[in-house]
Amino acid sequence: MARVEIPVVAVTRDGTVMPDAVVGDTVNGHTLPNDGRVGLIADNTSVDTAFNLTISLTRTVDGQPVTPRVVTVPANTSKAFGPFAPGDYGSAVSVDVDSVALTLLAVRVT
Repeated sequence: MARVEIPVVAVTRDGTVMPDAVVGDTVNGHTLPNDGRVGLIADNTSVDTAFNLTISLTRTVDGQPVTPRVVTVPANTSKAFGPFAPGDYGSAVSVDVDSVALTLLAVRVT
């Protein structure tokens, strides 16, 4: 099955109503459209367990893949990540979660 796309919300000075976040898909993973101005917000809805978010890089060094970036989101905490340079992360960033307790939302500053 295909990765689940994380919709990107344009943030403006006038204010933006934030949509519901996407529940983490531990089987298929996610993709995030990327133009270098996108940020990712991961919210851990668990009250007692930290979970990991894995962000893949498309760049290689000497022909070798770069190890994906793994970050921990503490329990009951939201963390924001980005921006993601297209040369390193590609035009679509692959994001994996290890729990459905992680919800995802993406923003672009316009």
